[in-house]
Amino acid sequence: MSKTSSTTHFVKIDPARGANDTFWTPNTDVYVTDSGLVIKIELAGMRREDLQLVVEGNRVKISGTRPDGCRGPNCKFLVMEINYGAFESSIELPPGYDMKSATASYQNGFLRIDVPRSPAIDGAPVPSSL
Repeated sequence: MSKTSSTTHFVKIDPARGANDTFWTPNTDVYVTDSGLVIKIELAGMRREDLQLVVEGNRVKISGTRPDGCRGPNCKFLVMEINYGAFESSIELPPGYDMKSATASYQNGFLRIDVPRSPAIDGAPVPSSL
């Protein structure tokens, strides 16, 4: 079997948690639309109820554990590109977005979080970058 891959399998170790507590970070896109900001996270194989989403100020933390229900006891990988186990992603949003009005949906293996722009305060325009 031959396979060439341009990606590398990374697992992060959080020093605050200790070396035995590792996690991986899912692929994430963050982009701006006319109505706000979208965070899209690739989480195939997950169930909605196994995802945790925590908002602290302008930071969003998504975490959970992707189970590996297919691996047998004497499994030897020839190619391993899919991450299993605990994952975590923390995203800090720029100013000008209203996390209290954000909505989230999980469909077809993608978690999507839509964050609207903050309403103008006292008629002042909401700053945005071009």
